[in-house]
Amino acid sequence: MEEQLAALVAAQAATNTAMAEVYYFVTIPLMVLIHVGFLSYEMGATRQKNVLTSGLKNILAFAFLVPAFYYVGWFLYWALPTGIDFGVGPFEISGWDYAVSVANPAGAVMGPNLADSATGVFWGAFTLFGATTASIMSGAVIERIRLFAFVLLAIILGAGAWVVGAAWGWHADGWLVTKYGYHDFGASGVVHMIAGFFALGVLVNLGPRIGKFNSDGSTNNLPGHSMPMTLVGLMAIIAGFFGFLMACAIFPGEAWSWSSTSFTSIYGTPMTLSAITFNILMGFAGGIIGAWFITRDPFWMMSGALGGIISVAAGLDFYWPPMAFVIAMIGGVIMPYSARLIEKMRIDDAVGAVAVHGVLGAWGVIAVGIFAAGFPAISGEGAVTTNLVGQAIGVGVMFALGFVPGYVCSLILRIFGLLRVGRTAELIGLDQTKVPSSAYPEGMTPSARYIGH
Repeated sequence: MEEQLAALVAAQAATNTAMAEVYYFVTIPLMVLIHVGFLSYEMGATRQKNVLTSGLKNILAFAFLVPAFYYVGWFLYWALPTGIDFGVGPFEISGWDYAVSVANPAGAVMGPNLADSATGVFWGAFTLFGATTASIMSGAVIERIRLFAFVLLAIILGAGAWVVGAAWGWHADGWLVTKYGYHDFGASGVVHMIAGFFALGVLVNLGPRIGKFNSDGSTNNLPGHSMPMTLVGLMAIIAGFFGFLMACAIFPGEAWSWSSTSFTSIYGTPMTLSAITFNILMGFAGGIIGAWFITRDPFWMMSGALGGIISVAAGLDFYWPPMAFVIAMIGGVIMPYSARLIEKMRIDDAVGAVAVHGVLGAWGVIAVGIFAAGFPAISGEGAVTTNLVGQAIGVGVMFALGFVPGYVCSLILRIFGLLRVGRTAELIGLDQTKVPSSAYPEGMTPSARYIGH
């Protein structure tokens, strides 16, 4: 009887492990849809003379973030909360011999560990979180940033700045969590807020596109060449966010150290996939409706869908669905007003990334402290609970982790003349000066031929 019971337990553990591995593996192609969406969204929001350059930035950000996160980001995420151990890391993996790699201590977390497929898949999910931060910044700086500067800033953000925030506030041992009860289930702060305000720091030094602002203080509209492409891209991002938020849940099984019989958050607190499903869709709808009330503009309505999800993401595991709808709708209302305020400050955010990701990321974090205070922030007896003060401290930390490195690093690049393309290249169009291809070989529309467009 004991042998049969042991065999049953082993079989169940193996099944749970396999299901966990498949579950996380599915999140990765879904999250790739986020980057498909950002590619389409940004190219549509760009004028015809800069379309391919904008697409090229997104492709390179994705490509460079993979090795950067392998060598730097993943190490930082695990090292900062629990202590740095230079005996384990990517540089310790030996050659291409799987047996040697698995035997090496680093093989358990950084190599082809044949006993645990899920760890590598979880790394892949985090890598795509990092790539998402770079894509968020990418749209804000279109049409005037140098490619080298963008790639360097993308690496600093995607493999550095946001990872520090994740280690402090998106890890059960992070000090924001253990000391202040910070809760950010779906990364409103650690991904969106940091990326949005990193972009703001870069924009301060990058300056506006030529022709955006007039000497009398008035503003010119510089519309992208394809609103349909932008809207389709935004919808793809929404679809990809199901994968993003799926990857924020911990699947029970032997692949992970938790012994629970249901899903948990990344903090080890209980949650369900029902919570994610209800509240993603409520956030999606609430954000659209809130933006529609204010603007009637299709661009801001679809941006509102994304902003609504960001508004509820931090408390996605806590909220009652009607509450999530209201929180998202408030976010949809806040977003266009925030974008207008940023523009009045003569900051040229071409796609509203600071408003959508930065401001609404902050709103999402604060909303947890207002509407979900008192829930356990981490598992265990006597655990600290979520509270408004802890969430407010988290907002301050995430703002600093975004804006400060974005501003300082872009300032250094500007001082050395490496941040912005030359005036002539910007006027002619970056596709003609930087890319050996043509987006529209049969010719551009007449309006795009004028030097100011």
